[in-house]
Amino acid sequence: MTLRKRIACLHTAAGNIALFEAAAVDLALDLRHLVRAHLLAAAEQAGGLTPSIVEETEAALRAAAGDADFVLLACSTLGPVADGLRAKVPTLRIDRALAEAAVKNGGRVAVLYTFPGTAQASGDLFREVAAGTEAEIDLQLVPGAWDLFKEGDQQQYLAMIADAADRAFAAGAASVAFAQASMAPAAGLCVKGTPLTSPRASLLKAMQGGRMNDAGRHGKIAPCQ
Repeated sequence: MTLRKRIACLHTAAGNIALFEAAAVDLALDLRHLVRAHLLAAAEQAGGLTPSIVEETEAALRAAAGDADFVLLACSTLGPVADGLRAKVPTLRIDRALAEAAVKNGGRVAVLYTFPGTAQASGDLFREVAAGTEAEIDLQLVPGAWDLFKEGDQQQYLAMIADAADRAFAAGAASVAFAQASMAPAAGLCVKGTPLTSPRASLLKAMQGGRMNDAGRHGKIAPCQ
């Protein structure tokens, strides 16, 4: 009997839950989802992460780890918080797994994003992961797409992303990565190549993590203050 790994996913958009469930359909995983949409809204208003946003995100990740084997932070904007916490909590920012998959074959990696506020976090991460490899990071905003997402125009949002991805492939990109989970369905609309998406990449990476014992789950994780 295969032991199913328990994965907690912290989202900032409820609509992304279905993307992770779809990405896990053939994997031996039990997913649990938590949504904290106000954290992304706060980061957008502040123009980035603030100490209070970091503190609240850390608290949410610690709480999610209480009954999970692994925690995924499913928001590229909040991603650096997971990096700072992973020594204490078994957590992974989903775009780190994506970056590792994107750079492994080298060449020019077109990293597409739609939310302007995630540019620094995503750019820093991909360049960090690419350091020492033969990959070259080309960070590209899909202009106007985020406004469509906020308006609920999912069809046009995804169409714009797919068009940008096809143009990147046509321009010679060795691989195309979608920096945000909300972009994942656009991969199925591309005709020039298949972009990498963070839901699938992060779930596969989480499966490689070890199951925590009770001491690790409760004894080594400091309580939230």
